[in-house]
Amino acid sequence: MLYFNLYCSNFERYVHIMNANKKNTQDYFEILRKISKKPEASQRQLAHELGFSLGKLNYSLKELQLKGLIKIQNFKKNEKKMNYLYILTPQGISSKTKLTINFMKQKMKEYDELRLEIRNNKDYLNEQ
Repeated sequence: MLYFNLYCSNFERYVHIMNANKKNTQDYFEILRKISKKPEASQRQLAHELGFSLGKLNYSLKELQLKGLIKIQNFKKNEKKMNYLYILTPQGISSKTKLTINFMKQKMKEYDELRLEIRNNKDYLNEQ
């Protein structure tokens, strides 16, 4: 019984980590998409448009920078404020492309599954 509980605990931890990684990947994809469209957007604007907290976006931007996917450059908009410019690196562009392809594959798979489910439900209703 102890072995089974330990196995389930490890499995649950693995599933949790995998789901978290999947969510992070989705978040990073969304951030890279926004940055490629609006490199001059403020963190506050990006967070609002993505539905993220400012802290989550800040953390994610730092992670993307550490992975070499974006560069963050300071520039002065006016004398009183500092802003940042977010630039996708060549590696970031490549990563965004791969994430886009994976995103589209996932959506196509979901579409096919829904289409099959609808067909099965129609067949079931026709039999009734």
